[in-house]
Amino acid sequence: MHSYLEFEKGLAEIEGKAEELRALARKNTGMDVEAEAKALDQKAAAMLSDLYKALSPWHKCLVARHPDRPHCLDYIETLFTEYTPLAGDRNFADDHSIMGGLARFEDRPVVVIGHEKGSDTKSRIDRNFGMARPEGYRKAIRLMDMADRFGLPVITLVDTPGAYPGKGAEERGQAEAIARSTEKCLSLGVPLLSVIIGEGGSGGAVAFATADRLAMLEHSIYSVISPEGCASILWKDSEKMREAAEALRLTAQDLEQLGVVDRIIREPLGGAQRNRDETLSAVRVALKAMLKEVDGVPRDKLRAARRQKYLSMGSKALVA
Repeated sequence: MHSYLEFEKGLAEIEGKAEELRALARKNTGMDVEAEAKALDQKAAAMLSDLYKALSPWHKCLVARHPDRPHCLDYIETLFTEYTPLAGDRNFADDHSIMGGLARFEDRPVVVIGHEKGSDTKSRIDRNFGMARPEGYRKAIRLMDMADRFGLPVITLVDTPGAYPGKGAEERGQAEAIARSTEKCLSLGVPLLSVIIGEGGSGGAVAFATADRLAMLEHSIYSVISPEGCASILWKDSEKMREAAEALRLTAQDLEQLGVVDRIIREPLGGAQRNRDETLSAVRVALKAMLKEVDGVPRDKLRAARRQKYLSMGSKALVA
């Protein structure tokens, strides 16, 4: 059953009525309700188009967090072959919120790393809702080191509300682990491609997204803090998250204008959750294109270009 967001209540009613009519017809084979159901389908399609024509930043936050969006596991299972997961940071533990390992993308050996939020209550708790602890970032560093040693491109899939801020994580060096992961991204001599598939929250996302090419799904978000957290700090009221979402300029469209994002990947009408196969296919095409752009660049030039990219970031905003 499809999950509807708060701004989709009217759409839920219309689609629900169409399904009720068809269910009634299945029980009473003599009933002919298809014409009425199709009329409701057309009305729902028009409403869906209107809703998603100009989503507010807050509504994009809700879409980015939709529980039915494809998650890291879905992308790995669909886009990659021969995936061999690697576990642990060789220091403390294995963080289940971070997936990573060796795989093939379009029959080419790569290392893939990503945040996994989970798809049901049990898996979400096991994955800590995609919020990594220090050992997760240290596992990612270990995998990036291996990719650099063997000349394998690195692909990261970002979907996290942010790094886990718990007491144990802070005691084990959360900030240092995030900084080391970001540093490792900058020092790699192999192509690094990143896609924000849902939420890109704070340093927890930057630690994977400091890439040669950064893409965002059309309705994903990327910001230094969540709208709720920003509202709590600025206005002492988390209910002002709508105003905070506007001020943060966290949408893919805003970030492309600012020069933070290199590519926006179109989503199906109604968001990635409405047509998962189409979304996964679009990400595959984008990854192929981005890999082609940086493939074969000498290590020193690749590293220098990546560093320069981030040193010059924000210049578009200053000129504007």
